Amino acid sequence: MVILERLKSLFTRKTKNQTQVLTLNEDDELLLQVLGISSSDYSGKNALKIATVFACIRILSEAVAKFPLKIYQDQNRKRKAVDHYLYPLLKLRPNPYMTAFDFWKCVEAQRNTYGNAFVWLEMPTRGRNAGKISALWPLDANKVQIWVDDKGIFSTQSQIYYVFTDNLGNQYKLLPDEILHFKGFSLDGIAGISPIQYLRNTIENAGNAEQFLNNSLKGGMTVKGIVHYIGDLNPEAEQKFREKFEQMANGLQNVNRIALLPIGYQFQPIALTMADAQFLENTQLTIKQIASAFGIKNHQLNDLDRSTHTNILEQQREFYIDTLLPILTMYEQELTYKLFTNSEIEQGYYVKFNVDSVLRADISTRYEAYQKAIQSGFLTPNEVREMEERESKEGGDKLLINGNMLPIEMAGQQYLK
Repeated sequence: MVILERLKSLFTRKTKNQTQVLTLNEDDELLLQVLGISSSDYSGKNALKIATVFACIRILSEAVAKFPLKIYQDQNRKRKAVDHYLYPLLKLRPNPYMTAFDFWKCVEAQRNTYGNAFVWLEMPTRGRNAGKISALWPLDANKVQIWVDDKGIFSTQSQIYYVFTDNLGNQYKLLPDEILHFKGFSLDGIAGISPIQYLRNTIENAGNAEQFLNNSLKGGMTVKGIVHYIGDLNPEAEQKFREKFEQMANGLQNVNRIALLPIGYQFQPIALTMADAQFLENTQLTIKQIASAFGIKNHQLNDLDRSTHTNILEQQREFYIDTLLPILTMYEQELTYKLFTNSEIEQGYYVKFNVDSVLRADISTRYEAYQKAIQSGFLTPNEVREMEERESKEGGDKLLINGNMLPIEMAGQQYLK
């Protein structure tokens, strides 16, 4: 398919001989344009310039990417379907250019940045592997449009089409079974909405606050003040003095250095005002608002003012249960429906992220729970060994029960003798 060559060209284009080396300052407008980032806009990936937004998206992306994705078959007894042809594709390398970790990190980052993430399913149309998925390619979500034919113009039934535009301007129409669509928060169930869209004003405030602090730091003076002069200065002399004084006092090279004033001039510093204090409080509030919208806990952003060792552990569990599990469930449902045929779904095939290693408690608590589950006949020893990723043992598939337990109607009969 032509789209595969287009996608591959995007990756192979970044060779050593074709890489352009830029020696511009990171604040240079030209460099920002080369990176596709506007210095005055905080929408889309431009919001990543805000430290809090960048941290939230990085935490979510790496959290999703570190969970191994496995294929299971639920038929009589759940087991890992390691013999399925998609198993190594999902677990190790979805395409020749990305590891599974990099792939899911990329997909989750786009989902949080744009509200939608799209993955094209490469399926050969000829040969013995025709119709089987051979690779998963993430698409630039900013270049995918969703078309909804709710009038049945192109078919007798309503249909959704995905139109992808590559860097050369070529457009490709993809059907829903050719693409994986992972959504963020959605109002219609068809297209997702990024938190960045709803937090645009908040993120712009955060960007302005960062710019204000950067400018203050570049100014070199930690306090504001007034220069007193007895007498009058004409506009030309006033401008000349201001430039000379700022040259002497501003800049990082002049931080904490003594500023010299001519005879007759006096500098009076102004203390931190309530407006400045309120500005700092608002900045902290903005950070918490952004983190809350992404489902990130304060301690994950190094805000430890109200954190203790105990409640950090509890907050971490809340993060995985309240924030991550809904995201993982969304991924699992879309993958199961799109990756498997109807017959495979009827045979019990499905995908699932392995989160046991994160959600399970410490070893002492786990072993105590396992002991109770085995002695009460709830779990077999081999089921417990599987949870600990240990091999099964012969005879370990039988349910056991404590011999001291009796049916309630037999209680006390031993005393009748």
